[in-house]
Amino acid sequence: MTAVVCVDFGSTFTKASLVDLGTGAMVASASHATTIGTDVLDGFDACLAALSEQDARARDAEVLACSSAGGGLRIAVVGNEELVTAEAGRRVALSSGGKVVAVLSGGLDAQRYADLREAEPDVVLLVGGTDGGNSSQLVADADFLAEARWAGPVVVAGDVEAQSRVAAAFEESRTPYVLADNVVPRIGVLAAEPARAAIREMFLAHVIGGKHLSTRTDFAAMVRGATPDVVLTGVELLARGLDEARPGAGDVVVVDVGGATTDVHSVVEVDPEESGLAREVVATTAVTRTVEGDLGMRWSAVSTVSEAGLDLAAAAERRRVDPDYLPDSADEVAIDEAIARAAIELALKRHAGRSKVVLSPEGRVVERTGKDLREVDLLVGSGGVLRNGVDGVVGRVLLPATGEHDGGWQLPRAPRVVVDHDYVLAAAGLLAAAHPEAAHRLVQGLSSVPMSSLQS
Repeated sequence: MTAVVCVDFGSTFTKASLVDLGTGAMVASASHATTIGTDVLDGFDACLAALSEQDARARDAEVLACSSAGGGLRIAVVGNEELVTAEAGRRVALSSGGKVVAVLSGGLDAQRYADLREAEPDVVLLVGGTDGGNSSQLVADADFLAEARWAGPVVVAGDVEAQSRVAAAFEESRTPYVLADNVVPRIGVLAAEPARAAIREMFLAHVIGGKHLSTRTDFAAMVRGATPDVVLTGVELLARGLDEARPGAGDVVVVDVGGATTDVHSVVEVDPEESGLAREVVATTAVTRTVEGDLGMRWSAVSTVSEAGLDLAAAAERRRVDPDYLPDSADEVAIDEAIARAAIELALKRHAGRSKVVLSPEGRVVERTGKDLREVDLLVGSGGVLRNGVDGVVGRVLLPATGEHDGGWQLPRAPRVVVDHDYVLAAAGLLAAAHPEAAHRLVQGLSSVPMSSLQS
C-alpha cells in the first residue's frame, strides 16, 4: 500500500483526497455534494471515481473517513454544578467533535428530562463530583436515566469511586454506557482526553450506524471519528509534531468559518507559572475547541452582522434564505468578506477571552476568561471564503483579527498566517494513528506555506 484515500462526509459536501504515504503529499482530490437523500456512499463513489482518474492507486487504496453528515455528533451534558462540572463537561464535549445541544445541571427531574429528550442528543456525557468527593448527584442522575429507560449511549466521566453504582444502574436498564476517567478529578484540573476517547468510541459504535446514512457495511468500517474531532487531532499534530526530530509548528490556532458556524481549534501549551497566577472556574487545557453557532456566512449571516453592528441586514437575510448563494459582483464579494471578517474576529474573541491583572490579598492575580492566544506562532484560516477568495482575501479577512485590540482581548499578536487551501488538517487527523509519518509530512507542507500566501 503506497497511498490512502481520506474522506470527509460533510453536511453539504463530501471531500476526498489521495495521500501518498511515502511523501505525505496530497496527489489527488475530489468533492461531491453529500448524498443524504439517497445513500451517503453515492457521493463517495463519485469522488472515488474522480480520484481514480487522477491516480489509479485510488481504486485499491485503504479508505479512512470522518463524518459530520446527518447533523454530526450531538452531545448533551448532564452535571451537578453549572459553573464547574457541567462547564467542564461542555468543554470536553466540544473537544470531542460534538455539537453541544444541551447542558443540564442541578439534578435531573421531569422538566430537565423533558429538555434532554427534546434536545435529541446522540450521546449523553454524564459528569459530577471530584474523585472521592460528593458523588450523590452523579448517582442520582444515573438512577433517573436508568429508571426512565434512557435508550441512547451514555459516557460516564464523573467521580471514579461511584462508577460501580452507576454501572449497576445502567446494566439493569440495559442503557448503553462506557466508563471514563473523571473530567474533573480534583478542583482546578480538567482531564479531557479519557472522556474524549470514550465519546469517540460511542460515536463509532452507536451513532454512525444509528443515523442510517448508508445501507452498506463499508461506511461504518471506514469512519474513524466525527469530523471536528479528527480535525482537532490534525491541529495537535501540526502544533506538536511527532518528536524532537520531527517537530511541530508551536502554538497553533485554526479558525474555520462556515455557512452556519465558525469553529476555533487551538493547541496552546499553558505556562505553569502563569496558570498558577490565573483565577479561573474551570482549568484551561492545551487543546481547546469552540463552536459559535450564531456566526456564519449563510444560515447564521443575520446574527453575525447584528452582533458585529454591520449595516448589512438585507444582504445577510438574502444569504440566510438562499444558503447556496454565490456572490456575482465585486460588491457582493466585498459583503461576503465583511461577514467573514466579522465572524472570524468575534469567534476568536470568544475563544480567546480577556485578561486583566488585579491585586488581591494573595498578591498579583490574573483574571482570565477563554484561552490566551497572544503568543500563538501560527494562525490557520479555513473555509470557502478563504480558500476560494480573490487576491488579498487573507489580508482583508483574517489579519484584522490579529494584533492588539482594545479591551484586553487575548488575540494572536503577530502569528504566521496561512490558509488550509487543500483541507489537509482533516486528512492528517485521519492518518495520524496508522500512518503518523505521512500525516506529519502532510501538515509540514501546511506550516511551511510562504507568507506570500497573504496575496492569494
